[in-house]
Amino acid sequence: MADQSPKSAEASPVADLRSLNHQKGPKLHTPLDDAMLTPTRILRASYSSTLRLPKSPFPPRPLSEKTPLYLQRCTDDFYAWQRTRAGKPFTLHDGPPYANGPLHIGHALNKITKDIICRFHVTQGQKVSYIPGWDCHGLPIEIKALQAAKKSLGDTDAISIRAAARELAATTVEAQKCGFKEWGVMGDWDNAYQTMEKGFELRQLEIFKEMWEKGLVYRQFKPVYWSPSSRTALAEAELEYDEGHNSLAAFVRFPAQVTEELKEKLKGRGVKGDVNVLIWTTTPWTLPANKAIAVHRDMEYCVVKDAEKDCELTLVAATRVEEYEKVLERKLEVIASGLRGSDLVGNIQYENPFQKADGLQPVIHADFVTDSTGTGLVHFAPGHGMDDYHVCQAMGIQAFAPVDDAGAFTKDAFPEQPELLEGLLVSDEKRTGTRAVCNYLKKQGLLRAKRYFKHKYPIDWRTKQPVIVRATEQWFADVGDLKDASMKAIADVNFLPETGRPRLESFIQGRSQWCISRQRAWGVPIPALYKVQGDSLEAIMDSETIQHLINTIRGRGIDAWWTDAPSDPVWVPPHLAGTGTYVRGRDTMDVWFDSGTSWTLLPQPKDGPVADVYLEGTDQHRGWFQSSLLTHIATQNYSSGTARAPYKTLITHGFTLDSDGRKMSKSLGNVISPSQIMSGELLPPIKRKKQKGQPAPPPSASPTYDGMGADALRLWAASSDYMRDVTIGQPVLQSVNQALHKYRVTFKWLLGVLSLPSCPPTFESFNALRDKPPSSPLLSDTLALHRLSQVSADVHTYYARYEFFKSLNTLNKYIATDLSAFYFETLKDRIYTGHTSDCITLQSHLGLIFYELLQILAPITPLLVEEVWDHVPPMLREKSVHPGKAVWSALPATNAAKGKALDSALERVNEINNAVKVAQERLRAGKRIGSGLETAVTLVMSPDAIFEFNALLQSCVPHAELDVQSQLAGLLVVSDFNMTAEKPGTTEAWEWAWQESEAIATTSEDSFLKDAKVLVRPPALEKCPRCWRFAKEAWEDLCLRCDDLVKEQLATA
Repeated sequence: MADQSPKSAEASPVADLRSLNHQKGPKLHTPLDDAMLTPTRILRASYSSTLRLPKSPFPPRPLSEKTPLYLQRCTDDFYAWQRTRAGKPFTLHDGPPYANGPLHIGHALNKITKDIICRFHVTQGQKVSYIPGWDCHGLPIEIKALQAAKKSLGDTDAISIRAAARELAATTVEAQKCGFKEWGVMGDWDNAYQTMEKGFELRQLEIFKEMWEKGLVYRQFKPVYWSPSSRTALAEAELEYDEGHNSLAAFVRFPAQVTEELKEKLKGRGVKGDVNVLIWTTTPWTLPANKAIAVHRDMEYCVVKDAEKDCELTLVAATRVEEYEKVLERKLEVIASGLRGSDLVGNIQYENPFQKADGLQPVIHADFVTDSTGTGLVHFAPGHGMDDYHVCQAMGIQAFAPVDDAGAFTKDAFPEQPELLEGLLVSDEKRTGTRAVCNYLKKQGLLRAKRYFKHKYPIDWRTKQPVIVRATEQWFADVGDLKDASMKAIADVNFLPETGRPRLESFIQGRSQWCISRQRAWGVPIPALYKVQGDSLEAIMDSETIQHLINTIRGRGIDAWWTDAPSDPVWVPPHLAGTGTYVRGRDTMDVWFDSGTSWTLLPQPKDGPVADVYLEGTDQHRGWFQSSLLTHIATQNYSSGTARAPYKTLITHGFTLDSDGRKMSKSLGNVISPSQIMSGELLPPIKRKKQKGQPAPPPSASPTYDGMGADALRLWAASSDYMRDVTIGQPVLQSVNQALHKYRVTFKWLLGVLSLPSCPPTFESFNALRDKPPSSPLLSDTLALHRLSQVSADVHTYYARYEFFKSLNTLNKYIATDLSAFYFETLKDRIYTGHTSDCITLQSHLGLIFYELLQILAPITPLLVEEVWDHVPPMLREKSVHPGKAVWSALPATNAAKGKALDSALERVNEINNAVKVAQERLRAGKRIGSGLETAVTLVMSPDAIFEFNALLQSCVPHAELDVQSQLAGLLVVSDFNMTAEKPGTTEAWEWAWQESEAIATTSEDSFLKDAKVLVRPPALEKCPRCWRFAKEAWEDLCLRCDDLVKEQLATA
């Protein structure tokens, strides 16, 4: 019987019925054709009142006027409801996004994935806590606020910067909050945290104080990553890397003075005259800060003679001579070899041509010197290199960095001739400072070669400009002491994916210090005072001072740190009063310290982590995941070995890429906005249908798009394998919209079945169906519930593992294959034209399927579920628990023995069905048939196979006498089915005007269907005008079943 099925989004049941009534095709001739009764239109119409045609006002697309109501119900109302019920607590702690711009597709992947996790745990009976947050401090917000005000960082005072940044952050928070809520993200929005909120800042300062008291905070003059474009120090987490950075590298010689001991050794090898040491550097601008040259004590060195440079003698690693010759494009003569680095250490000194007043400088040993590149002699500038600093510090060699905050040379870079270098930038695109250094060295005859090369180089993650390493006075957190405790704590953490574990471990192991001070105005101040000592300032920090500063901020507000007079005595603690003049510092804390202390807003359990789940992008292993771990470990007794991580499970998602796998950027023009997915404008416009009697729409008419709202965005996020990088483009979005339409059509049809006025459901509630699933003597129903329980279990398992894309893949396949293409097709005749008792049985089965689909989709598409629930018959809705609020567990599985039989039966039926469909398609191509009801099927196989098949099917419904042939006709949606062990011969062939046979393709070699085949032929009886099955005799008006049903209806009318 034709109908409005889940294959057709907008056709009504009546329209479908009429369309099939008018099907045209070639006359199918059988010997019984002359006696066939062809129903007239009037005759068909006369039976329409006896049919049950499912109807529902459920719309094909979301109605915009209803969306605010559904959003309110499934976000704010839903979150508030679940917070009031008893249940095991579950906390997902929100990593705060920057409050500095509009929402992008990465926000959507992040926030929606978190929301799905939270909603799933609500369905598990848990009491969910999700407090959204925003990171409101830092340079990105400063820069954007100043751009909006058309001001620059250098000519704006701190008070103005803070006011502009606060306003921008507050405005952005509200805009982003509205966007998140439009996506159906639930949470404690009224208590969302902001890192610029007073209470948050005070908690952060208390953490700082505790770390100071444990000796984990100190101030030191040492190299840090410095961003000239931002004029501030940076932590490693604030760096990105330019894989194709162009640098100017130089080979530079330094005339050397050797000790008598080495001079004698060289003479013994035939070396006469002065020698030079040769270094190679990729940062020639650091040469004014050179303090030493390093060799490796075990490496072999030699002396080479350059005939074209007045027979200049140069020391170089023996294995690097050939490479140096390639650079010079000439041959060199090795005149002395076999020298070890240990021969050179302490026996050679040289002069830095830019710092002659400092006198001679040493050649030293360093373990990390290799002969893989360069010359085997390494230029050391401890003020511009981390490794250089550590080696030189151990030897008492002081760091020196003659570069200012803007990345320009100071006069100290070349005290004898300051005009040559002062003010020149060291990291600009023109390489101004590097060129000036090289030019001077060339004039002095010290530059031997230079060349450009591409390599990986750190850049500022916000300005995208190169950073430098520069020694400055900064505040540091000693995280070296926290390594062991941190590593032990994360051993108990569940990482999803597991590759996140070694990634976080590598960042922890590779870090011994954390530069926590920034030279910015918009942030939380480092709570330090500085004592004025003439032209210099001496940092003062102790517990009493920190506590006094915290108390003063609590009373006066944090902006007073900048608005009060620099030496205002109110900021000076009593124990320092009268001991000098003190001013407040201007450094602020690293924003990773801000967000890294966000765990303090959560209840602190006696044992266990403060949060069940942290979920952010994979870049947060070096950012928020790490800073949260370090600050949390620091506040515990970490030396005891009992310190815990703040998270129980740590989940990372990938980046969003376009359909070609490229990062999204404005310059590439491939940026996709979440609103475009919701509106459907990234898909082809809907083709307008010409309305009867109405003119065609003009070509200039604005296009109409297939906008499916927030559910489309959420379904895209849920269908993505988010633990990897996620691609998004038109093909992906088309599949998402198709899935949504499939859901809507499926629900519309099911709602129609549950809303039949002539056959209202008799079950009390959907929950009652779950508590006691219905049973049926029919094989189709038994198989359907078996498959439902299997899908329910699989989907639930995937949800519990946070593999939502696998849940959806399983669900979509189930709806398309098991429901739409199979079960729904088999039962339409029973619903539309069958007995009322059969319809009631089916409503119970379909009601269970309907409710399970809603429970499965509730975490992913809550608006769709809310809309569907709004269309459930009121009496049924009132007596049932909302599918998003009901505790959801997998449906009980069929017992093992019966389950095995049902799996086997389903596999065999599918194999037969596939063969029948193939044969039917050939008949359709030959214009022999239209509907499958115009065929009958004979299954030909051995007698043993027939017996085995009958026994298998009977075991699936053990408590009912199974009419196998009748039930298989219903399963295959044909008018008749029979099994025979005979090979069709000439005795029967004359009865059939046509036939198609198809061998059954089996999935198992030992299947009893291995040598079987199906024979698709015309049915023996004629078409019933009411049910359209070929089931009536020529002299009958209706088939026996329809005749009985019509008589019953007339009798009760």
